[in-house]
Formats: sequence, C-alpha cells, structure tokens
Amino acid sequence: MTLPDAISDIANQSLPKHVAIIMDGNGRWAQQRGKIRVAGHKAGVASVRQVVSTASRMGIKALTLFAFSSENWRRPETEVSALMELFMFVLAREVRKLHDSNIRLRVIGDIHGFSERLQKKISEAESLTAHNDGLTLNIAANYGGRWDIVQATQKLTAKICDGSLKPEQINEALLAEHLSMADIPDVDLLIRTGGDHRVSNFLLWQIAYAELFFTPVLWPDFGEEQFLDAIASFISRERRFGCTGDQIKNWLVSSANNS
Repeated sequence: MTLPDAISDIANQSLPKHVAIIMDGNGRWAQQRGKIRVAGHKAGVASVRQVVSTASRMGIKALTLFAFSSENWRRPETEVSALMELFMFVLAREVRKLHDSNIRLRVIGDIHGFSERLQKKISEAESLTAHNDGLTLNIAANYGGRWDIVQATQKLTAKICDGSLKPEQINEALLAEHLSMADIPDVDLLIRTGGDHRVSNFLLWQIAYAELFFTPVLWPDFGEEQFLDAIASFISRERRFGCTGDQIKNWLVSSANNS
C-alpha cells in the first residue's frame, strides 16, 4: 500500500461518526467590527453552510449544532427576538437545499417554548427531510443537557407509575433510549469555537467519551479549513500509524475538494 493510500485508509477508518459543535463567538465577532450582535449571528449562517456541506461530502453520519440553549432566553429581548426571526428565515430558505442534498434535518430541544409559527416551520422541515439517509443534521434549539436527562427521567417515571416498568429495570441503556437523538451514536468529537474551554450544558450524556477540540476562532470565521483541522486532530489522536497530522490534514483537504 502506498503512503497516500495508507493515509486514505487511516482517515476513512477513523472519521468521527458524530460531530457536535458549540458555535460560539458570533456576538464578539460583530462587536469587534462595530456592528450589533445580531449581525454576527447572520454572518455565522455562512459558516453553518460550509460545515454542513463539508461534513456531508466527507460521509460523516451526524452533525449536531448548538444553535440556542435553554439559558439563551436570558439574553436581551431584542436579540432573542431577532434570533427567532433568523431561525425562521434560515429554515425557510435552507430546508429545500438540505433536502436536495439528501440531508435529514431534526431540531432537538424543548420546541414548545417557541411560537406556534416557528413550531410549524420546524415540523414542516423535519417532515420534508425525514426519509433522507445521508447526513443527519441536528439543530439543538432551546436545548440543555440537564433538560435532556430530566425529560428522559420523566418518561421513565411515567412508565413506572402506569406499571409498565419497574425501577430496578432502569439502567444506562434504557435511560439513553429516552434521550434526544437516541437513534444516533454518541458524539465522537465535540468542537467549541470562540476560545472558551467548557461544554456549557450541551449533550452532557452524549459527550461522555468524546474527544474535545477547542479553538479561539470565532464562529463566523470558522469554515471548511478549520473544520478539517478539527477532524485531522481527531484522527491523529485516534490512529496515525506513523503518519503525521499534516499528512492526514492534506488528505482531508484533497478529499473534500474532490468530493
């Protein structure tokens, strides 16, 4: 096997199946440019497109993006309102492109906290893409890792109350079946942009054994190249077999460009 073939083999075997991203730094990106914070969120949409496209072309099975946490309701009302409108706009404009690219879209979180109009848009987008079997794109909105565990516990408690489940039957596997994304493998790689080194109540159960990748790059400046850096870092941690991280990164760039 030639060296390029070996690198290709290593990368293909070691690609993460599920990547999650905390998309941080939109507000700071805007403020650094003398703009209102919402401008940063709008600029970040282009980064979402690049990362989703790259993940899809690489054959990654699932990508989960932290769009709006349950704690984000504490932000100024004008910013929250603008974020909701942006969410509506992006859903309406992007869902057809996702569908044409064989991408399944799901929104995880307590969507009942959103307006009926937004809930309807979410339902329509999920229904349109439900049978696609390429990349699964999970958008975490009004989501918190603790909320996820609590809602799973509530479902199990209801089964105990109606007599269909005994407390001693509860184990990790059963609890996991009642979490968001129960049908998707746990996260292999968690990326956080913006420079902070914390997980911010995101997918607390699902990232138990994930590799963590922190970068100071603000989300609107995070594109395909930075995403491939994170993937190359993951692969080099997993299994390089004598290849360097740069060799793997160069193969990933070539592979993504030729897809």
